[in-house]
Amino acid sequence: MPNDAGSRGGRTTPPRVAFVTWSGLPGLTADDRLAAAALVRRGWAVEPAIWDDPAVPWPAYSAAIVRSTWDYHHRPAAFLTWIERMDAAGVPLWNPPAVLRWNLDKRYLGELERRGIAVVPTRIVPKGSGMTLAATLHACGWDDVVVKPAVSASAYETWRSSSRRAGGDAARFAALLDAGDVLVQPYQPAIEAGEWSLCFFGGAFSHAVLKRPRSGEFRVQSELGGTVSIEHPPPSLVAEAAAVTALIPGGWLYARVDACSVRGSLLLMELELIEPTLFFHADPAAADRFATALRT
Repeated sequence: MPNDAGSRGGRTTPPRVAFVTWSGLPGLTADDRLAAAALVRRGWAVEPAIWDDPAVPWPAYSAAIVRSTWDYHHRPAAFLTWIERMDAAGVPLWNPPAVLRWNLDKRYLGELERRGIAVVPTRIVPKGSGMTLAATLHACGWDDVVVKPAVSASAYETWRSSSRRAGGDAARFAALLDAGDVLVQPYQPAIEAGEWSLCFFGGAFSHAVLKRPRSGEFRVQSELGGTVSIEHPPPSLVAEAAAVTALIPGGWLYARVDACSVRGSLLLMELELIEPTLFFHADPAAADRFATALRT
């Protein structure tokens, strides 16, 4: 990755980096402004760029960092096409195209489980299979479950059901299957004590937060009443999270391991490599670690 300022017309100009976002957020999040400031201190010019805006001059950037493309799960085919265009144009994209493609569909959880990671059990129900929720629960022997699309973000269409409620949820489940593959997972009570988000930059652990759902909820997103606290995970949990990141297929700039602690061991919920909030505010040195990882 280029680190030196360029020269145009005899004048030195800083290399430009795009923080890739979506049309609903044309600027930077408050958290990402911390990372942008760290890059500016190192001589970069940081600009927000909307991923599907045809006017964005992508080849003009020394790097494009996917940060808040929070609508990609609504148009995954279009997002994949954009990734292909970036790849073909030779624009340095972080995370890289192969990593983004791999992480877009939550089928990656099965691959990580096969490679020895403790993952929340997951049944994938294929689009158009005609499988019902009740039949899925019966086949798996599960009662209390979480349902979500295989391509999703920010708790979109993520909801709980059970053997008792499956009949009433049949139409909602069928509508999800009409749109795409669906994941069914047994509900994990450990989420009520909190979900860790462990952030890694350039292969190294940086910091972590613990996200807790509000009372009566299982989703930890702040827009659903969840809270975030700055806490230090035990070293054993950090080591297990690092083992997850070691299985990412290819180089990467950032990774967020979302997991619960069950009897002192990591249970992976999701591995976030596309557009996760990275909680730079949680550690005064976090943004500098991120900037340093980009430069190496």
